[in-house]
Amino acid sequence: DLDDVRYFDEIRQWAFRSETGDRAELVDLPENLSFWSAIDARSEICLGQKCPEYDACFITKMRERALKADIVIVNHHLFFADLALRSNDSGAVIPDYGIVIFDEAHELEEIASEYFGAQVSNYRVAELIRDVQNLPITDTAAAAELMRVTMRVQQRAESFWAHFLSDGRPEGRYPLEPDLLFRGEVTEEGLPLDVAKEGEEALPVTREGENFLALRNALSLLEATLATVKDPPPEVEALIRRTAQIRADLDFILLSHDPQFVRWYERRGRGIFLQATPIDVSEILAERLFDRVRTAILTSATLTSGGSFHFIRSRLGIRHARELIVPSHFDYAEQAILYLPPHMPDPRSPEFTEAAVEEIVRLLQVTQGRAFVLCTAIQPMVEMYERVRRRVPFPCFVQGQGSKSGLLARFRTTPHSVLFATSSFWQGVDVQGEALSCVIIDRLPFAVPTDPIVAARQRYIEQRGGDPFYEYAVPQAVIMLKQGLGRLIRSRTDRGVLSILDPRIRTKGYGAVFWQSLPPCPVTTRIEDVERFFERWASA
Repeated sequence: DLDDVRYFDEIRQWAFRSETGDRAELVDLPENLSFWSAIDARSEICLGQKCPEYDACFITKMRERALKADIVIVNHHLFFADLALRSNDSGAVIPDYGIVIFDEAHELEEIASEYFGAQVSNYRVAELIRDVQNLPITDTAAAAELMRVTMRVQQRAESFWAHFLSDGRPEGRYPLEPDLLFRGEVTEEGLPLDVAKEGEEALPVTREGENFLALRNALSLLEATLATVKDPPPEVEALIRRTAQIRADLDFILLSHDPQFVRWYERRGRGIFLQATPIDVSEILAERLFDRVRTAILTSATLTSGGSFHFIRSRLGIRHARELIVPSHFDYAEQAILYLPPHMPDPRSPEFTEAAVEEIVRLLQVTQGRAFVLCTAIQPMVEMYERVRRRVPFPCFVQGQGSKSGLLARFRTTPHSVLFATSSFWQGVDVQGEALSCVIIDRLPFAVPTDPIVAARQRYIEQRGGDPFYEYAVPQAVIMLKQGLGRLIRSRTDRGVLSILDPRIRTKGYGAVFWQSLPPCPVTTRIEDVERFFERWASA
């Protein structure tokens, strides 16, 4: 992408200065930089000690420091990537450990699910093709043959992905239909690769099935062709492994019918992501993590729902544990006020957005900006941002205008600013002081019921005689709401207003569960009380 070229020199200069090589240091870098995948560090393309830059590599230096350390701090993604490797006897990324402490442990189920399933995207296949074509092969005939084979993979891949790119659906997550590849009944054991057992009539193959089998055959040919390269450069071994893994992941996602996994795909920007995700990770975590360490400590401000740890224990497979709920050291009664605007329409009604905009504008005038507006979906976030920014004199930012760290930096340094954001800003964000004096939440953060993973998990609970709404949807939404509200009070000197625009917290029976989880602060339905709250602090 020519628009991204201007960032290359900035990244090159930063790489010479940086001690960590952590992308988060580049606060102004766009989230979807087109060439980032060609320069970042990933296990699937790492050459290890065969790499000429091995000693200078940020990853090598990080591992050397970790091996010498008594305490190693990693994020959840690296931890579960390492755990998945250990489970498959594929080595390890971080040193051995007997004690593990998880902060923000309410996130573990979703992150663990990513690493114990499978994913194949059009980006992953395109990166494989690019890396094969960039191989430094001096044998002209071998190079020409590889080029021919990679072109075949590219053509077959384009035909395969075309179905998902041209189905007319907007961005989002959708189930992979069982009859996508083959017409007829499919057994739970999965289809054999020749589609039918010997002597039986084959199931009819759909056009998408033909495109899949053609791509699969092209990947097999690429793997075989790479294996025949004489005097191969060190990259070839990793490329053979990557090709085989892509084919195996495609087989698992599209041919296996293990009922413990949900199969789905996501359209995001120009990307198509095919996924197989475990429906229930509790047994996986119990066997591969909690039963194998001496001690596991889970902490978070939002581990409970309705004052109980039952939800998190059942979702994570925690059989035996000592529990402790520690009261907050913040004085919510003095530091915060909760505003629930009266007469708000149901969030599912067409009048909700306009009513929400009116309340947001009214609140921002009282707080002089200095607010997060946290939304549950992108489309209403953008719509409210566009309407509000035209009606208030305060600088307004919206998620997507830059990286998360870059947007937060701009918010902190721009007086009276307002940031509109979705799920990634509901947690792990810390803005202390008067820069953030208001957190507005548009809707109770229920997961989308049509989301393939959510639907599969709720169906799983129902099949076992449970109530998926009260056992899954409500506790999950409560934890998410607590995270969002927790953005406001980050120190003993912070103060401000929390506002939930969704009237269901007061009008529905399940609202009581949310009430039990709210911070113990004064509650009002009058905007005048919010005004007096800020006047009192201004005169203090």
